Amino acid sequence: MGTLIGFEPPAPHLQAELHARGYEIDAATAKRAIRDEIVYYRAHLADGRDAESLHDLRLRCADAMRLDGIPRETVLDALLGALRFHAYPDSAPALIALRERGLRLVVVSNWDFSLHERLAETGLTSLLDGAIASAEAGAAKPDPAIFERALELAGTRDAWHVGDSPEADVEGARAAGLHAVLISRDAPAPGAIRSLEELIPLASS
Repeated sequence: MGTLIGFEPPAPHLQAELHARGYEIDAATAKRAIRDEIVYYRAHLADGRDAESLHDLRLRCADAMRLDGIPRETVLDALLGALRFHAYPDSAPALIALRERGLRLVVVSNWDFSLHERLAETGLTSLLDGAIASAEAGAAKPDPAIFERALELAGTRDAWHVGDSPEADVEGARAAGLHAVLISRDAPAPGAIRSLEELIPLASS
């Protein structure tokens, strides 16, 4: 999120998904439910280590939305339908250009087991050499341990790490001995790039 992929505002989609299932909530309730889900998810994403534990986490996230009177499985189904991810326009072209220059590309992300689903549905899986989620690794950025897992997938220690968080990505990568690049898509930041396309000339130098 913020580096390769983003997602559409989920609250309006949640409202529409529930309407399609015969349940009505107003816009304020949808926003509140999504906010509560995000808070709960961020605190417990490490629990989603595999398919079984991920399903349990998702059910608990549905409960955290506090949509009383709507069955939890219906809430969960609507929630999953409301989370619509997309690759940024520069993501695939940049990955292709970097691979053409002989670079191996690995995603390392503070995410649950569904990271692999998200990369597949946004069309990025085939452009990568691997991916590791924090829930799988048992460690989250900025912990150097998750970067070590990524380096194992890459098969090299001569690596750069690109991310949108100064603490998790930049400080974490540097602590693991990597060269860190900050990407700031929405606003200029000192020393940051605004697009992944800016990596291409850096990789060629």
